[in-house]
Amino acid sequence: MQAHSLETSGLANQQATSPPLVVDLDGTLVKTDLLAESFFALMRQNPLYVFLLPFWLLRGKAFLKQQISQRVILDVSLLPYHRELLDHLKIQRAQGRQLVLATGTDERIAKQAADYLQIFDRVLASDGTINLSGQNKRNRLVAEFAEKYFDYAGNSRRDLAVWSSARKAILVNPTTSLSRRAAGVTEIEQVFRSPKGGTRLFLQALRLHQWPKNLLVFVPLMMTHRFFEFDLLGKTFLAFLAFGLCASSVYLVNDLMDLPSDRHHPRKRQRPFAAGELSLFWGLGLSPFLLGLSLVVSLLLPFPFLGTLVIYYILNLSYSFYLKRIVLLDVIVLAGLYTLRVMAGSAAISIWPSSWLLAFSTFIFLSLALVKRYAELVTMEAESGVVQVRGYQIMDKELLASLGSGSGYVAVLVLAIYISSGVAEIHYTRHYLVWLLCPLLLYWISYVWLMAHRGTMHDDPLVFTIRDRVSRIVLLLSAVVLLLAK
Repeated sequence: MQAHSLETSGLANQQATSPPLVVDLDGTLVKTDLLAESFFALMRQNPLYVFLLPFWLLRGKAFLKQQISQRVILDVSLLPYHRELLDHLKIQRAQGRQLVLATGTDERIAKQAADYLQIFDRVLASDGTINLSGQNKRNRLVAEFAEKYFDYAGNSRRDLAVWSSARKAILVNPTTSLSRRAAGVTEIEQVFRSPKGGTRLFLQALRLHQWPKNLLVFVPLMMTHRFFEFDLLGKTFLAFLAFGLCASSVYLVNDLMDLPSDRHHPRKRQRPFAAGELSLFWGLGLSPFLLGLSLVVSLLLPFPFLGTLVIYYILNLSYSFYLKRIVLLDVIVLAGLYTLRVMAGSAAISIWPSSWLLAFSTFIFLSLALVKRYAELVTMEAESGVVQVRGYQIMDKELLASLGSGSGYVAVLVLAIYISSGVAEIHYTRHYLVWLLCPLLLYWISYVWLMAHRGTMHDDPLVFTIRDRVSRIVLLLSAVVLLLAK
C-alpha cells in the first residue's frame, strides 16, 4: 500500500515538473505533408479549383490552407504515421505528460487527426489568418508555455526557430546539417529515424518495372519483318524511350491522385507516396519534367508520333482524374492506351498498322484490361474484405470474367480469320505454320484468367506476362513459330 502511494506521488511529481511535449504534424507525426494531401484531394474533387489557388494564396498561406480544408475530406485514419514516435508519445501520455499538437496545418484537419489519435490535450494550428509555422509557431508556444519550458518534436529547418526557445528537441528523420544546427540551439533529447529506401524509392515511384509494357511499340516493326533495319530500329527505340518517360510522368500523377484508394489496397499501400516515403511535392515537380523530356525525344521522330503521344498523355491523364471511375468505360480506355502504343510504334517508322493488327490489339488488350479489374476484385476481397473497387462490386466478378475471356477468344478468332484470308501468305513462306499461334494464344488467355481466378495475378497483366515463366515460354514458342513460318 505504501509502495503504491509512493508510485502515485512520483507520477504526480513528474506531471508537475515535466514541461509539455509539443509535437509537429507534417513530416513529424505523419510522414506526409497535409497541405499537399489536401491539394490532391481537391484536384480529385474538381481539377478546376486549380484556377482559384492563386487568388487564395494572395490572401496568405493560412487562408489558402483554410479554403482547401473546407472543401475536402481527408481520412486521417489512413495517413502514414511515424509509428515509433507515436508509440513514444503514447508512453508519455500514459505517464501523465501534457501533449500538445502544434502544426501549420489548418485547424480543421489538425483537430481531425487529434480526435483520431486521442492522445493530445491541446491543438494549436493555422486558423485562416496566422500560418502557425516557423517564427509564428515559436511566438505562440512561448506565449503559451514560456521560454524554455516546453519540449518540441519537429523535422525541418523551419523548426529551428521553435527549438531555439524549447528546453529540449526531438528530431524526426533529420539531415546531418539539421541535426548539427538543432544541437547548436538546444539540447537534443531523442532522434527518430525511419529506414531509407534511397534510389530504390525513386525508381519505384517512376514504375520502371512497368516500362516493358512500352515494348508494344516494337510490334509494328516486327510485323513488317524489318527488325534488322537499324534506322527503323533506332526510331522505335526512341519511341520506347519517349513513351516510358511519358508513362512515368502520368504514373506520378496517378499515384498522387490515388492516395486514399492505394492506402486501402493491401499491396499498393506500400507505394512510396502512399507510404509517405517520398515527398508529394517531389512527385508534383518531377512529373512535368519527365513529360518535357518525353516531348524533346519525340521531336526526333516523325510528327504523327508526337500527335499519338499527346493523345496518349491526354487520355491517360483523363483516365487518372475521371474516366477510371466510370464502370466499363475504364477498361475500354485501358485497352485503348495499350493499342495506342502499337499505333505509336507504327507512327515512329511511318508505316501504318494493318486493320488486322488493330482489331487483334483491341480485343486482346480489352481482355487484359478486364482481367486487371477482375484481379483487383479478387485481391481486395481476399485480403481486406472490400466488396467494391472503382465502382465494380464482388458480384460483378463472373460478368467481368465472361466478358474478358470472351474478348480474348475473339482476338484468337481475328487471328484465325487473318490467316485463312490469304493475307498471311504474302508475309510468310510457310504460312500454314502460323496456325500454331492459335492454340498457343488460346492456352495463354485461358491460363491468364485461371491465374486471376486463383488470385495470383499481378496488378498489371502485361507485367505479369513478362515476369511469369509460363507466359515467357508461350511467347518464346510464338516467336519460334513466326521465325519458322518466315
